[in-house]
Amino acid sequence: MTQGSHYDASLREELLATARAMTAAGLNTGTAGNVSVRMAGGMLITPSGMPSEACCVEDMAFVAEDGTATGRLAPSSEWRFHHDIYAKRPEAGAVLHAHAPFATSLACQRIEIPPFHYMIARFGGNTVRCARYATFGTQDLSDNILDALDGRSACLMANHGMLVFGRSLSNALALAIEFETLCEQYWRSRQLGDPVLLSDAEMAEVVERFRWYGKPQPG
Repeated sequence: MTQGSHYDASLREELLATARAMTAAGLNTGTAGNVSVRMAGGMLITPSGMPSEACCVEDMAFVAEDGTATGRLAPSSEWRFHHDIYAKRPEAGAVLHAHAPFATSLACQRIEIPPFHYMIARFGGNTVRCARYATFGTQDLSDNILDALDGRSACLMANHGMLVFGRSLSNALALAIEFETLCEQYWRSRQLGDPVLLSDAEMAEVVERFRWYGKPQPG
């Protein structure tokens, strides 16, 4: 690909590094999962059916705002929900989808994660929803994910995995690791019985505090 508006070497390097970090963190194995980053005119996304260890920066695919793709490899088969999240959620700078073990285990039970821990508020509300099932790569799946993400920055995907978005690739990766940790904690807590849940009032206070938690200092 020639140098131009669709080619940003540093962004491609960061995207590939993030995909490899997902594997290193235990969020993915093999060709599962995908990650993207917003850029002028569209997004860069990991390619279809390729383990990150076998990829190079030139393999990262560009998908324009109109859904057309360019690059030497096809974009991830899940490019559609990445594209739709960027279109609907202007605060999203990067989107990460993984088949992380604990998140996927809960997703296969189609469980909405309740306020068992105050850090659930990190993702925008007092629960993390589970998106309704649809076949991977379809518009139905994208629509279901957008519904589950209403007011949230993370969701489970029924019988599939997990999804988070953040303001940047590093932020999305950190949130994904944090979300998988919460999923593990919830899974372990359920082994002892139903966990004691925080009240709506308690969670509302935490959600308000998270409006500034971890955000850049204004000015």
